[in-house]
Amino acid sequence: MKKPEVRLGELLIGKKKITKEQLEDALAVQKETGEKLGEVLTKSGYISEEGLAKALSEQLRIPYVSLSKGNLKPDLEQDLEEIIPARFANANKVLPISKHLGSLTVAFIDPLNLMLKDNIRKITGYNINPVITTNSEITTAISEFYGKDSALRDAIKSTYGEENEDGSLLKTYEEKEDEDFSLDNILAKAKEAPVVKLVDLLIKQAVEERASDIHIEPFKDRIRVRYRIDGILHEISPPAKHLHMAIISRIKILSRMDIAEKRLPQDGSFMVNLNNRLIDLRVSTVPTSFGEKVVIRILDKSSTPLELSELGFSSEESEKFAKAITQPYGLILLTGPTGSGKSTTLYAALNKIKDPTKNITTIEDPIEYRFEGINQVSARPDIGLTFATGMRSFLRQDPDIIMVGEVRDAETATICVRAALTGHIVFSTLHTNDATTVCERLKDLGIDPFLINSSLLMVIAQRLVRRLCPECKKGYEPTKEERNKLGKFGENVDMIYKPQGCEYCNMTGFRGRVGIFEMMEMNDRLRRSIAKELPAEDLRQIAQESGMRNLWDSGMEKVAQGITSIDEVSRVTLTIL
Repeated sequence: MKKPEVRLGELLIGKKKITKEQLEDALAVQKETGEKLGEVLTKSGYISEEGLAKALSEQLRIPYVSLSKGNLKPDLEQDLEEIIPARFANANKVLPISKHLGSLTVAFIDPLNLMLKDNIRKITGYNINPVITTNSEITTAISEFYGKDSALRDAIKSTYGEENEDGSLLKTYEEKEDEDFSLDNILAKAKEAPVVKLVDLLIKQAVEERASDIHIEPFKDRIRVRYRIDGILHEISPPAKHLHMAIISRIKILSRMDIAEKRLPQDGSFMVNLNNRLIDLRVSTVPTSFGEKVVIRILDKSSTPLELSELGFSSEESEKFAKAITQPYGLILLTGPTGSGKSTTLYAALNKIKDPTKNITTIEDPIEYRFEGINQVSARPDIGLTFATGMRSFLRQDPDIIMVGEVRDAETATICVRAALTGHIVFSTLHTNDATTVCERLKDLGIDPFLINSSLLMVIAQRLVRRLCPECKKGYEPTKEERNKLGKFGENVDMIYKPQGCEYCNMTGFRGRVGIFEMMEMNDRLRRSIAKELPAEDLRQIAQESGMRNLWDSGMEKVAQGITSIDEVSRVTLTIL
């Protein structure tokens, strides 16, 4: 049955997305400019692009798709760019997603444009199955599919072999499965130019998009490829399932791993030179039920801030930290979950205090960045070189400053404390949720409270929040509830910002990350409280009375400064107001 024609303005009023007055204003503007009504409404701020698309989706019962959901990704194996050419897609803001039998799924920003839908049906010869998205999302998706992804698509296609006149492949991996699973043929396939090019492109694109990790994950009938950008995983268009083994083997060859071993996890590394930048890649494989999963950590020193001023410290915090790291002895601990920037902060500290007059030694697992003038040791637990054994050796090497990658056990904790008490400055990390629970954690590891008192200089808990994109962040007047969340930082603030999305930030609304910090500087009152073994809650109150600012307040200051959003700070902190 044919759906009744729907007028956009009436639809949005009926769903209480806009008011009658707003519609009248928008219609007046539309009459003057000739723009589409939806564009006028979003430009006027009466409704967001996403709100408009979702309202239409619900009313018309058409699926809503987006890049963040991963369902606005055309199938790379179906030659969709030949069915709807790039020029037509850009001119009409449409994108082919997939085809099945006689049906073609196409993303629209205006599914009410029945004439456009009918034109596509006539041009392509397919019945059109519409889905809806936003203008900004489809612009990015079109650019990626017909632009960035075209090289990746060509590389994927070239691995299939030559085509027959009817478009079918002469041979596929499945058709010669027994042959391809032999070790010699896997090795040969991994060294073929198309596979080499495909892996190179996956890495190159990840670096260009500022990804910190590449995840290549096999499932029953597909591969999933994801990039972690600014701490969030984003799915990209994947290669075909049958290329999985060749891709993994190519990565193993580069990483000097055993390509014949598929039953055990392996670790490796290699370096690439991209635009005269040496980039270190750390590779980890694990066996899963559908094959080996690979994660590639991208360590790009050129993009890592190694100055304290760039990390996100306030001027007061920066001054306190600089004072602590230049002390002649003591223990400085950084705490937070994996990926919260602890190692970067430690490297920035070492970078600030390194000096030809000082002997600086580190033991890390692994060494993430190499520094001139610093003795760096890579932990090798498999041969007995642990953090603890490395520390014991360091103490016989006349050190001034020691950095230990992580305090993982009682032995390492004990040696760190002893080193701090015998005239060395010691840096390390610990996994706790906040600064004040570090004391309880050290006690759990067998450190006596009086030793904690004597050795501990400072504890910093930190998280990373995403920076709002400077090109598209949108200012607005905070609500009463938001002012309450901002606390004292909202008193003189007329405007705060939220993410919007543009090509510069790949439609995420964010670009880059910055730290928020909880800095507990030891003083006599805190030391007496630790000696009395007061619980973490009491230590927190005393620390705050002594000037410590918690993670939430640190984040709210950055919201007031227009650096990030309230929702982003809420995402990474445990504070509940």
